[in-house]
Amino acid sequence: MMALPARHKSLTLLAGTVILQLLLLAVQIKREGQVRLIRVWAVEMVSPLQRLSSWAINGVGHSWGGYVGLRHARDDNEALRTELDRLKVRNAELEGRALEADRLAALLNFRNAHTEVSMMAAHVIGGSPDSNSQLVYISRGSRDGIRRDMGVITPDGVVGKVIAVFPDTSQVLLLGDKDSGVGALLADTRTQGPVKGTGEPLLDLEYISNDEKVTPGEAVLTSGQDRIFPKDLPVGTVADVSPDRKTPFMKIRVKPAAHLDRLEEVLVLMTRDELNLKKESDASVAPLPAKPAVKAASAPAETAAKPPAKAPAKPIAKAPAKAPAETPVVTPAQSPAETPPVAQ
Repeated sequence: MMALPARHKSLTLLAGTVILQLLLLAVQIKREGQVRLIRVWAVEMVSPLQRLSSWAINGVGHSWGGYVGLRHARDDNEALRTELDRLKVRNAELEGRALEADRLAALLNFRNAHTEVSMMAAHVIGGSPDSNSQLVYISRGSRDGIRRDMGVITPDGVVGKVIAVFPDTSQVLLLGDKDSGVGALLADTRTQGPVKGTGEPLLDLEYISNDEKVTPGEAVLTSGQDRIFPKDLPVGTVADVSPDRKTPFMKIRVKPAAHLDRLEEVLVLMTRDELNLKKESDASVAPLPAKPAVKAASAPAETAAKPPAKAPAKPIAKAPAKAPAETPVVTPAQSPAETPPVAQ
């Protein structure tokens, strides 16, 4: 151990003595509250260390708690995000079912409102891969009674006709296809003309004379002349009218009534000649109530004919005895052979 110089020893001794005296004084002196000064100094010296250690411990504790909590929060966020995605999918599914229910309700109401026409509901299950043709496939086929050239409609209007039938599916040519068409007429003037597809969103109403009055927004209905669709079904509305100087007919563009670009459910008309079949059925039923009327008419006729034949038989014997004046009245009912003797 290194020895201190003599001059430093005295200073060290003096400092030690002063410190010792101060400590003794601090032990003896009491402050307010009967707390010794030495204790106050000790507390003041230890308090910063306590604050520092407490801050360090609390900081570490909070940091660890935050880390653990952050990990739990991250897991909770992932769980909530997964649940949110699931609920979004479920919500979209429920919205789709609600829209489907509305469409099916509209189909049912339309079918109930037209019970005189036999029709069958079908789902659209596919479309044509060719962009130049407008074809769809429906979920009804020959096993359901579907046949070629049956009309296909929606509550909004005409859709098209069946062009090919398979056991469980059928192919429908939409009204907008270039090879499609339907007999139609203008609702206001009842002027008839075919509506043909153009491969575009709008249709063409042809062979309407330039002398006819056609206004945009006028309804175009089926004429029933094509023997596929019943009369007065909505085909569309007039979108544009312009005279054609090269021909005596106008250029009329028609907006389809049915939404051909978003078909999901359709109705297939099960008979080609609904109105004609209805008339034939009415005609076959009409003679049945006529038979009782004929019998009722013949019965009174026979009854009326019999009394005159029987009534004169009694007065003829009594007529000569009672009054000759009655003889001319009875004479028309008698035979010609008996008339001369009565006159005498």
